[in-house]
Amino acid sequence: MPMANISCARFTAIEQPSGRRWRILAPAAPLLLLCIAPAAAQTTPASPARVNADPSFPFSTEIEAFAKANESGLPISEATLFIGSSSIRLWDIRGSFPDIGTVNRGFGGATTPDVLHYYKRLLPRSKPRSILVYVGENDLAGGADPGAVARNVLTLLKRLRADYPRAKIAYLSLKPSPIRWTLWPKMAAVNMTVAARSHVSGFDYLDVGRVLLAPDGLPDASLFRPDGLHMNARGYTRWTRMVENYLDQPSPAS
Repeated sequence: MPMANISCARFTAIEQPSGRRWRILAPAAPLLLLCIAPAAAQTTPASPARVNADPSFPFSTEIEAFAKANESGLPISEATLFIGSSSIRLWDIRGSFPDIGTVNRGFGGATTPDVLHYYKRLLPRSKPRSILVYVGENDLAGGADPGAVARNVLTLLKRLRADYPRAKIAYLSLKPSPIRWTLWPKMAAVNMTVAARSHVSGFDYLDVGRVLLAPDGLPDASLFRPDGLHMNARGYTRWTRMVENYLDQPSPAS
């Protein structure tokens, strides 16, 4: 595989929980006795439970903001819903699509299980006319198997299709990026599996990754931010053009 030339990288360390401690007991007898004892119980009183907090996932603030957005103002009729991870969250959806109603439900760092966990709280008040989904990249970066990622993505798309039988639904393919170029074979495997199921499962597949590649087949660094992961305005312009063309196409007859 060609290697992407990147100037920076971010490494994330995962701290593993500690196991049992070894304690040495020294009784009055001349011999020392070694034994294994569990760690001492915590004596610090537990903090009071937070009202409406979600202890399972770290996105409570963003999800709460979505709920407040649903409650404030009039619901957007016939909107296009964008849902997924930070590639959605960082997209200037409203500025990119000024002629249509849009709802942005992207939250940074989200995996497909995260989106499924918060599913009901991500949906707008009114039924959307069309739905664009980008998720799965963080799953692979976290070590998930491509087969499991594809299954979760298809589960999400199936659920959206069941809830919105008349909406246009499209999955945006996982994108190549300089910092995650070594993951590209796994991303391509997910893309291939999802694309193969698109017609029989009732959604469309948009290959938004190919427009981010340079002529040499590597990710075009000029389309990404300095972190080598997220797109800059030039990269999003290419995505916007593809999505505009897709949304302009008439929906197939029901």
